[in-house]
Amino acid sequence: MKRRAVALLGSTGSIGTQALDVVAAHPGRFEIVALAAGATQPKRLAAQIARFRPAQVALPSHDAVRFLAAALAWAGVPSRDWPRLTGGAGAAAEVAAVGADVVLNAMPGAAGLEPTLAALEAGATLALANKESLVAGGALVKAALRRPDQIVPVDSEHSAIAQCLRAGRGAEVSRLILTASGGPFRGRSRAELASVTPAQALAHPTWQMGELVTINSATLVNKALELIEAHLLFDVPADRIEVTIHPQSIVHSMVEFVDGAVIAQASPPDMRLPIALALAWPERLPGAVSPLGWTASSAWTFEPVDAETFPALDLARVAIAASPLHPAVLNAANEVAVAAFLAGRLPFPGIVDVVGATLADFTPAVFSGQTPTLPEVRAADAWARDRARRMTEGV
Repeated sequence: MKRRAVALLGSTGSIGTQALDVVAAHPGRFEIVALAAGATQPKRLAAQIARFRPAQVALPSHDAVRFLAAALAWAGVPSRDWPRLTGGAGAAAEVAAVGADVVLNAMPGAAGLEPTLAALEAGATLALANKESLVAGGALVKAALRRPDQIVPVDSEHSAIAQCLRAGRGAEVSRLILTASGGPFRGRSRAELASVTPAQALAHPTWQMGELVTINSATLVNKALELIEAHLLFDVPADRIEVTIHPQSIVHSMVEFVDGAVIAQASPPDMRLPIALALAWPERLPGAVSPLGWTASSAWTFEPVDAETFPALDLARVAIAASPLHPAVLNAANEVAVAAFLAGRLPFPGIVDVVGATLADFTPAVFSGQTPTLPEVRAADAWARDRARRMTEGV
């Protein structure tokens, strides 16, 4: 069996490090040919380079390249064994187009859009953990597809749906049901959230994730982005996608078929399973995670979303209905608002308030058609960031 060449974007983050765990556990199946990472973990990246020996590594700036070179030297990696190091805004997209069989995009935020497009245009299978690139790019990303199955989702919810959809034909699908843990503030009122601190919002009860995704989970913006992602990935209208709170995070999502059957995917809350499935798709890797135990008593519960306290899902539906550019505005405004909250400039409920106000203010000045161009997406993203920044800084 031919080893799959893998380019991993976001290698030092939570998804990236777990993906490398999967690769290390299956050395005969995968080979890391390229990495891309942020600038904050040069020692971790140097250790990854020493272990996996990629041919190319991308960083967001030339300063980050210098820091990595110092970390490689400190780690004792001979310069003859160093990969090709590139830095700058386009470096990650260059890695995405390197010619790998699979590109796993685990970059945070809308910065993953250009690498997503580069991977698709290069013909690679895109294992997509960077939901923001699909949310922001929307029809643009879908237009770049070379084949229908070129994107394989890594989000546990969308991976679950992809697995459940194997149980029937597309015409037989009635609804998609996304599950949500509810985050650390499930059951609280909006008034009770006014005094929430960043430390409290970063204490997720189930998952270990990066700062942006963890805050998004607490506000349910993450689920709003996932609703948009599910709409785009599976071509299901937004009014046929529902969200239910499932605190145990065992059932990762469900598909309801027209005859009333509901197929659910259940497994422990461990991202190595959807990562392994995305890397090997459509095959399954033995022992990706420990299976659930069935000899002890347990209970799985489901409850409706409190839309008054957590209105992000309603905003997602508004964005989908408004225009192909509105989801990019939602995502960009949220990234700015989350940064303001973490910096102490915005109360927790203000995150979604800023997103909603930015969406309400947005009118595409120039829009060429149903499929926005990359400059149009960039312009909408930049406008939203500026508008949200003005609101969070009181300008």
